[in-house]
Amino acid sequence: MTSVKNTNLVTLCQWMAGDFSNRQQSSAQPQQFAHIHIFFRPLPFEFFNGIGFYSEQVYDHDLWTPYRQGIHRVVDRGDDIYIENYSLIDPIRYAGAARELSILKTITPNDIARRQHCSMVFHREGEMFLGGVEPGNRCLIEKKGCMTYLISEVEITETTWFSLDRGMDVNTHEQIWGSTSGQLRFEKCQSFAMELPLDRI
Repeated sequence: MTSVKNTNLVTLCQWMAGDFSNRQQSSAQPQQFAHIHIFFRPLPFEFFNGIGFYSEQVYDHDLWTPYRQGIHRVVDRGDDIYIENYSLIDPIRYAGAARELSILKTITPNDIARRQHCSMVFHREGEMFLGGVEPGNRCLIEKKGCMTYLISEVEITETTWFSLDRGMDVNTHEQIWGSTSGQLRFEKCQSFAMELPLDRI
């Protein structure tokens, strides 16, 4: 692993590790945006024999009931950074794991399943990483009685996380779900970068 590659991997993981809130956006536009937190909490090195994260997305008023949870494996591919996404087989068991490390420690590789064709690919652009779902429109999600493919666009800096997720009809390519008011704009409230097992990579 070259120093440039290693630097980008380390930097992205350090910027991702945290509690992010869109409180400012929600306060300014409460009818368009609910107050949401995104948590990305590092997993022990042994989970993937590499860098991994557990994530939760929750409404600020109901922190124990995440509406989205995931496991993520970070892979340095040289020209880009590839993040494999996994779902939890029984997610409710691990609700709150982003804030309670005692819960986080109970998750094992046997508790997850790969989300095929739903990995994210990140490239560095100056002081920002830009990411999107891997090409092919094959990250399929059934919602509102319709089969959709996910378009996910993410911009990450040292202190911010901007994201836009949209579900598009597989036949008509019309948007079925997701924001129609633009990006969710999160600011980092707390960093978990010190929990990354960077000495092991």
